[in-house]
Amino acid sequence: MSRKSERKTIRQLVVEYFQQRPNEDIPHGPVVDWVTEQWLKQGAKEPPRDPWRAIRTLHEEGWLIKVRKGVYRYDPDAASQQELDDFTPEQKAAILKRDGYRCVICGRGVEEGVELHIDHIRPRSLGGRASIENGQTLCSQHNLMKKRYKQTETGKKMFIRLHELAKKEGDEKLIAFCEDILSVYEKHGINSHIQWERDDNP
Repeated sequence: MSRKSERKTIRQLVVEYFQQRPNEDIPHGPVVDWVTEQWLKQGAKEPPRDPWRAIRTLHEEGWLIKVRKGVYRYDPDAASQQELDDFTPEQKAAILKRDGYRCVICGRGVEEGVELHIDHIRPRSLGGRASIENGQTLCSQHNLMKKRYKQTETGKKMFIRLHELAKKEGDEKLIAFCEDILSVYEKHGINSHIQWERDDNP
């Protein structure tokens, strides 16, 4: 086995750091510094790329608890529960079958050469559990988009609600404004997992 293949990944180093300090509220700065030091000790010629992303991903997966901005905690009991919240192979198979082996957003599947993922509809970081009802099939593209564009989700939902309110009140100017904004979301394919029921839909 080569020296390079024996190196720990950035994620593994982050996990190791927190596991050595259970139930401590730790700012991400010291974690990044330690991970960088260990990374270079393994023989890497350059510092690791964005260790903080691994911290954020572990939080999104439910393995780390976000205490406040930039501060995280590893709770072994919570982490063990998180492992229980992963979909089992049987659940994944059932969700794929239910969704017709296609992305629920774009309809593409393996026949089009698309890699499929089983996604938590309600994220684990927000208390979502591994159940068939809370699972959906997404292609790699839409799975990534859902994870990356959470901030824009709030905006889209707000404009959808505002659009519905404007229609009830007959505010044509506000209706047109909301429709222009929501059309931009559709044009760029942002947050397409949040459905906007257009009046001109067939």
